Amino acid sequence: MKRLFFVVGFALACAGPLPVAQASASQSATAVHFVPDPVQAALLSKARNAGATDLEIATGPDGGMIANGRLAGRAFVLAIPARWNGEAVLFGQGYATPGSTPTVPTDPIAKDPGGGTLGHAYREGLAVGIAAFDKSGMATESGAKNTLRLHDLVAQLGARRQYVVGGSMGGSIVMSLIELYPDAFAGAVSMCGVTEGWRPLIEQLSDMRAAYNVLTDGTAYALPGARDVTRSALPTVPPAGDPTPGDAFREQQKMKILMPVFALFTAAKANPGGKEARIVRQVAAIGGFAPDPAAFGAPLYSAALGMDDIAATMGGQPVGNIGKSYAPPDMSAEEAADFNRRIQRFAADPKAVVYAEQWHEATGKFRVPLVTVHQTLDALVPFSQSEGLGRIVRNAGNGAHLAQYEVPPTRFALPGGMDGYTHCGFSAAQNVAAFEAMRSWVRAGKKPGPEAVK
Repeated sequence: MKRLFFVVGFALACAGPLPVAQASASQSATAVHFVPDPVQAALLSKARNAGATDLEIATGPDGGMIANGRLAGRAFVLAIPARWNGEAVLFGQGYATPGSTPTVPTDPIAKDPGGGTLGHAYREGLAVGIAAFDKSGMATESGAKNTLRLHDLVAQLGARRQYVVGGSMGGSIVMSLIELYPDAFAGAVSMCGVTEGWRPLIEQLSDMRAAYNVLTDGTAYALPGARDVTRSALPTVPPAGDPTPGDAFREQQKMKILMPVFALFTAAKANPGGKEARIVRQVAAIGGFAPDPAAFGAPLYSAALGMDDIAATMGGQPVGNIGKSYAPPDMSAEEAADFNRRIQRFAADPKAVVYAEQWHEATGKFRVPLVTVHQTLDALVPFSQSEGLGRIVRNAGNGAHLAQYEVPPTRFALPGGMDGYTHCGFSAAQNVAAFEAMRSWVRAGKKPGPEAVK
């Protein structure tokens, strides 16, 4: 079963950044010289008149057209089938480790970052588009704004209806678009998305890293680098004079974080009643993630490599733990008191809170059909994000616009005979089912049933 929608893979250090992410710049559309037919030539003329620059055109499947270009200096890709039906789906990409170069897949059909969704939509006659971020790392704001810019271009090409789809951080982009720009899209899908908001997730990441620091202090399992959880532990850009390519350097940094985590789990597996297994239980309980090597590794390296970028983007720390009382399991009252004395304390910055609320914390007041799908156990974006959105929407009295689906978790192999939960480990069939459930809802006006995605 093909699980492409941001699946966590060991080669990418438990799968991408806060998830896996943007496609490589090495991906390329067909190099065959493309001669547009009259209809395609007219679309290209409209695109240029609408502000698209640096257009590079290639042949798409079945006589379609793939255009790579720029809007206001930002890269985009747009694939238009030969028999375009006037609908379009725009895709919100996932998080990429700070320091990497924002990009889009040159061919979004051959290298479908939607795990089958974009190829399916294209074959159904829909145009497919992706806009690059302004920056790597935390990029909900630029992801939403650049996607909206692409939306306006597609509208000027003649689109009569547009949808938006995204996964992981792309789910946050989806929520921003449908709540802040309520008239832009007819319907939306979020897969494994940050749909409740960034603050709950960043709080979990910070709590987990702070707890891990305390409980592994002085052991071989301690994380490398700076221990201040409001800062990154390791740099993500090679220092001056280091010849290591940037992407390779970032993978090395991820592995530096992951190896002590995997060592902890190896020891815990060998002695389920030992101190290492106890640490696993305690950190998992505090962070709210599964006691699983991938569900530890992905949050810890995301926090350890991404916190400087979060603070820079948001204008400070969006969460704090002053006055918070932690109750780790398997601790006496005295041990718990000592833990609470030792854990790092930090305060939220009001400016960062305001930023996080705008980009983006769900209000539940969107007006278009939204389908969300989440695995009940996910290595990076917990199922609580789905539950939180459902609660917010119910409180807003807006349940008529939300259809939520939970699907079983999936696992993948890790070194040392271990395995772990995926992040966004959906099958292509689940990705397509979610899109079709939303699209049918928009077209027929009937909310999909409970078995639409399974």
